[in-house]
Amino acid sequence: MDAYINVKNFGPIEKAEVDLRPLTIFVGESNTGKTYLAALIYALYQYFGGIPQFPWADFVSSYFSFLYRSRDRYPQSEQKASEQELLEVFKKLNTLEHPFKFSDLPQQLHTRVESILTDQEGFPNELERCFDLESVSKLIRFTGSQDNEMKVALSVHEKDQTCWGFEVSDAGSGPIITGHINPDTILFDAKRKTEFNEISDIEHLFRTLGTDRSEKTDSYYLPAARSGIMQSRDVLATALIKRATRIGLDRIEASTFSGMIADFLLQIVLYKERNGSSKKINRVAEQLETELLEGKVEVKRSTPEAYPEFLYRPDQAKETLRMSHSSAMVSELAPLILFLRGVVGRGDLLIIEEPESHLHPDLQTKIAHILARLVRAGVNVLITTHSNWLLQQIGNLIREGELQKLGESTNESADYLKKEEVGVWQFHKNEPVTELPFDLVEGIEPEDHLDIAEDLYNRSAGLQNRIEHTKGSTAVESE
Repeated sequence: MDAYINVKNFGPIEKAEVDLRPLTIFVGESNTGKTYLAALIYALYQYFGGIPQFPWADFVSSYFSFLYRSRDRYPQSEQKASEQELLEVFKKLNTLEHPFKFSDLPQQLHTRVESILTDQEGFPNELERCFDLESVSKLIRFTGSQDNEMKVALSVHEKDQTCWGFEVSDAGSGPIITGHINPDTILFDAKRKTEFNEISDIEHLFRTLGTDRSEKTDSYYLPAARSGIMQSRDVLATALIKRATRIGLDRIEASTFSGMIADFLLQIVLYKERNGSSKKINRVAEQLETELLEGKVEVKRSTPEAYPEFLYRPDQAKETLRMSHSSAMVSELAPLILFLRGVVGRGDLLIIEEPESHLHPDLQTKIAHILARLVRAGVNVLITTHSNWLLQQIGNLIREGELQKLGESTNESADYLKKEEVGVWQFHKNEPVTELPFDLVEGIEPEDHLDIAEDLYNRSAGLQNRIEHTKGSTAVESE
């Protein structure tokens, strides 16, 4: 399944067409919209519960359950109509030679599902929450004319078929939502031995519908400010407690966070590892501690109900350090370790702003290995970055993947990325976002990085020549 996101006149972005990959990378100059697009993708995931092929399976299941349990409460004519609806569904489900499509649902039901898709308030409210805005209209491209129309479109495909589409447009007078579900979208392949006879069969079917097609996934956002938040977490927690009491209401200014920051804060302040977390993802967290952190992140609670305190214990050390006494590198990596240890699951989306922040170039290259391991563990990752070291190492890991396709391994690393798993998009000022393809020779090399390197070299060579020329002139004068 593929998800395509198109935006026009969105914040600082003139135009962008992006399809999400297991590892999606946003590069480019500052203030060009990388965070805006990452936040939009987060909002889409939050609103739709991921981006599944058919995100309304729960609603369909509830509809049939209600229909069945309410059949005795209505006049006989309505009861017969309900029973007829159920019989039609059973008949279509049990027709083995034909898959069960969206159009096979009762007309009333798929009309209702399409009305949910085009709800005029739900997604705009999520956008306002995530961007901390009073109105979606504020997102109309603010670097150009305010008369431009903003558009955000999501299109979900499986193979060559569009499953459903969704669009938000706003010309300044408020958002307009449109959407469409392909009536030929296959909800269930009827080529199986199961026979549907009871309403409970239909309920169970839509609860487990295709798993991969309807399973809801979570999304998590690690903001660029995570290091400072971790170092001041205790102060923030205290302020939140005071803000929640009457004694603190008249002493603290009422201010708001963006939705991503607020969600991150809640995850940290109320941190709790979920049961049944992935062993592969947990192992990546352990590798982060061993290979980069050279120590352990510990979670301490004075009582089981208390807010957690996060501590850092360096290798071979007897004493732990509070995050406020640890280096910026520790507080930078700690939330990533905590999220991987027991929050992020397989199929989830993890958005990391500038994972290279506060890291030595050698550690920036090691972060590339962590990202590859997350992809191998089934996590979808989106990053924004300015690090050429990180990009170069990702290029090397793609080369590792190309060698594996040819049946050869370098044995230098067990980590690899397939070329088709990685999508890199370069952001420009006042220009459309462009895809930056992988090149076997150049790897992943943004144009502006090459320009900067060339400018630095020319500047260096020019200064050296001037120094040598000045030395020569001085020597001649002294003679």
